[in-house]
Amino acid sequence: MNPSQAGEKLIKVLAFTLVLSVMNATMFNVALPTLSKEFQLTASQVSWVVTAYIIVYAIGSVTYGKLADKYRLKDLLTIGLSFFALGSILGFVATEYWMIILARVLQSVGASVIPAAAMIIPVRYFPPETRGRALGTTSAGLALGTAIGPIIAGFVTSTLSWRYLFFLSVLSLLTLPFYRKYLDDNRGESGKTDLLGGGLLALTIAFLLLSITNSAWIYLGVAAIFFALFLVRIRRSANPFIQPALLNNRKYAAGLIVSFIASGLSFGIPFLTPQMLTQLNGLNPAVIGFVMFPGAIIASMLGKTGGRLADQKGNVYLIFLAIAAQFLSFFLLSVTAGIGPWVLWIFLIFGNIGQMFMQIGLSNTVSRTLAREQTGVGMGLFMMVNFIAGAIATSVIGKVLDAGRASVPHALNPLLIVSDGGVYSNIFLVLSVLVLVNTLLFYVFFGERAARRRGESLG
Repeated sequence: MNPSQAGEKLIKVLAFTLVLSVMNATMFNVALPTLSKEFQLTASQVSWVVTAYIIVYAIGSVTYGKLADKYRLKDLLTIGLSFFALGSILGFVATEYWMIILARVLQSVGASVIPAAAMIIPVRYFPPETRGRALGTTSAGLALGTAIGPIIAGFVTSTLSWRYLFFLSVLSLLTLPFYRKYLDDNRGESGKTDLLGGGLLALTIAFLLLSITNSAWIYLGVAAIFFALFLVRIRRSANPFIQPALLNNRKYAAGLIVSFIASGLSFGIPFLTPQMLTQLNGLNPAVIGFVMFPGAIIASMLGKTGGRLADQKGNVYLIFLAIAAQFLSFFLLSVTAGIGPWVLWIFLIFGNIGQMFMQIGLSNTVSRTLAREQTGVGMGLFMMVNFIAGAIATSVIGKVLDAGRASVPHALNPLLIVSDGGVYSNIFLVLSVLVLVNTLLFYVFFGERAARRRGESLG
């Protein structure tokens, strides 16, 4: 079979794998209230179901990308999907909370091979003139997984059990024979992979989040030690996990800062919404899934529109649209926390659209700050930073929810309609303020110069 025919087969298999991967990452947000009740966990403790997965996924996606330069992609996928299935089986039979966390870590060790495959297969098997169609297919898989994840999670958790969310991921093994058959034996340019550097970074993040969850300074001190070791490692290693030279690019570094804040904000809605709808509205997971579904599906349908706007009117225009949508969503949710879901789902749509447009705009903006030879490594670091921001944001929000539930806080937003929604209203209000802060940062780093260039061209 020639590469073109193999590519057509592989891209369809990859799209199906991406659906399962994205679903696995998003489904458990809907099940968190159920897990919290069953295992008697606080919001910050149960958030580790999400954060443990994200931490490993962030480091693993970069690691697999580098390993693909040395080993066959089919072998990496075999190992990755096997770990994915192993974690799923362990989660399905879990009887203790630590078993669930271990299962999520194993799942993530495996699932993080999928982003590497999603980057390599379109480039290796499709020429430039048809690569856009291939990337469109993978984007459709991502969008479909994001959209149907809440619905499936709600239905499965309500009618069966949260355990079956793990069982669904075992289906990824069905794709393995196709990868083994259609992938070639090619390797990239052989090079060393800094597994020690990646491990030190993962430990840094893990202990930082443990310090937040447990309010323990000792963990923060351990995180600082691991981070110091990580800095020493990347400066001395011939092939560091993160290239220090990248951060000497001020525009790129600025883009990482803006993206870090934006990604942390984006994780607010999928984590907070199920908690709020369970505590304040008493909804079961199935109904929560239906409340979250419209925002996810509409945002996925507008993905191509966002791309066209970025091409036609520029990334700055698209990002300011995203900022407006996010601010509107967060502020209105701050006002309406606790009212009927028949209104809230409308505000969630704005938040999801803002997240989608922000992702497109910032990806394009940051990629243009990199030299051609740095694009692959630079965008890999960009993705990793986004995942890490999500893990940190989830832990911080979980800890704030713990404090708010222990003692009913005073509502900061005078427009709040339902008094019982104080803690959620305050979090959404802070998120809306952070949107404005990030807007200022983006304008200082990118918007002012772009506006000046447009003025000069018009003059």
